[in-house]
Amino acid sequence: MKIKSRHHLKGSESKRIQSAIEPFLEDPSPLRGLTLEVAETDQDFDLILLKGRPVFMMVEDRPFFTVRGALEFAPGRNLVVVDSGAVRFIINGADVMAPGIVESDEKIAPGDPVVIVEERHRKPIAVGIALLPGPEMRGSGKAVRSVHHVGDDLWKMED
Repeated sequence: MKIKSRHHLKGSESKRIQSAIEPFLEDPSPLRGLTLEVAETDQDFDLILLKGRPVFMMVEDRPFFTVRGALEFAPGRNLVVVDSGAVRFIINGADVMAPGIVESDEKIAPGDPVVIVEERHRKPIAVGIALLPGPEMRGSGKAVRSVHHVGDDLWKMED
């Protein structure tokens, strides 16, 4: 992954991104007053950097967490919990299949960005786009399209 350009966000644009992220957090106060940068990449998404670290990304034109951002900010909404048997597939880039899901936020709608966490420690392992509503995710078929996961190029990206 290559960064094509980088620039600081103006106050109003930074506040817009923070406002879009706040609903996913139990306590949004750590977001207030942050200085954010945008990094345009050669991928299908741009990154939002905090102190040079990619903590947010633009997922289908909406700001959402990277896996590192989810680890740092611990979102409380739009979580999809998977069993231990699914983890190895997901961290190798696979989409999330419904049989591996043990719990999902009931408010998730198709097209929403989600954080995929493992069942035991509830640590984020991937970010994706919901293909099914939250209440229907524990059925059969593909439930989440993976966008970014532990071990991919974005995960390995250094400051």
